[in-house]
Amino acid sequence: MNSNNRGRIFVVDDDRFVLESVTALLTEFGFSVRAFTDGQQAVRQFVLEPVDLVLTDINMPGMNGMDLLEKISFLDKETPVVLMTAYADLDVAVKAIQKGAFDFIIKPYRPPALVHTVEKGLNFKRLTQIEKNYKAELERTVEIRTAELNAALGEIILMSREIIERLTAAAELRDEDTGVHISRVGLYARSLALHLNMDENFVNDISVASAMHDVGKIGIPDSILLKAGPLTEEEYAIIKQHTTIGERILKGSPHRMLKMGAVIAATHHERWDGSGYPAGLFGEETPLEGRIVMIVDQYDALRNSRVYKQALTHDTACDIILNGDGRTLPRHFDPMVLAAFSEISDDIAAIFEKSHERSTTDCCPVAA
Repeated sequence: MNSNNRGRIFVVDDDRFVLESVTALLTEFGFSVRAFTDGQQAVRQFVLEPVDLVLTDINMPGMNGMDLLEKISFLDKETPVVLMTAYADLDVAVKAIQKGAFDFIIKPYRPPALVHTVEKGLNFKRLTQIEKNYKAELERTVEIRTAELNAALGEIILMSREIIERLTAAAELRDEDTGVHISRVGLYARSLALHLNMDENFVNDISVASAMHDVGKIGIPDSILLKAGPLTEEEYAIIKQHTTIGERILKGSPHRMLKMGAVIAATHHERWDGSGYPAGLFGEETPLEGRIVMIVDQYDALRNSRVYKQALTHDTACDIILNGDGRTLPRHFDPMVLAAFSEISDDIAAIFEKSHERSTTDCCPVAA
């Protein structure tokens, strides 16, 4: 039916009639098949020639299917193993799944069901490999960015606020933003820090370091970051990685401002009640700079429009933060920071409006 190689499969069964019929069926459907009458022979060949799926009978003399399953799983956990048996024994099936079997087929099998199970196993192997390759590429990207940052440490003292903002703007611009979100978050954070009577170094550092809160988004694929609609659980899990990616990019620097930037990148999605991510920190386990940026980042996100939501007014955004809307709750925020935010909410609104007016004027100049 298909001369193309749709996947490499080992079939193991001591019953030659079953072995030949299964091999012929799968070959007809375009799979590359190697047949074995005993598990030992299959294991020896697997060491030399890893495949995409192993289909084996359970009840064989010598090395039975369960033993073969354990050997294959030890050699390569990503290769799916499908077991065949003539007995629908629930205990055996449960034990097989516990040992890592991908699926279970009862003899006599129906050809369409067998082919469907094999295709499902091969798709699982392919998706697993894609995920593995993506993670490896992500690790390489992070390592490259980290190496580039470390190479510049000798000159980091001379880095100005403008340079930091321009570098972090590269990450923000990918997230459907004009880049003014960066400066706004810095101004919000500075105002909160001043109202909380933090020392001068803290105030100056957070006004710049807060701009680096989302720098880890450079490691998130555009297909997920710019998706016009709800994210799946898997996509949301990838989005969450921007916190740890950002921390890895920034950590290790002796520069005080970058140290704070790494902390903010890692903790600006933690919550006071422990329901945040990536570490689920509780209360003051999250450093103050992270608690400050968390609330102002939330405010600015509510004020801005996205493909999946409209922009909210200042009063509505404050009401959500201070009183909750079901998704956002007051217990997510440090009570001290929340109270300070409420007390200077007019200043926060003024920062947004001034920034918004400036960005509108820059984007849409009046014709002469």
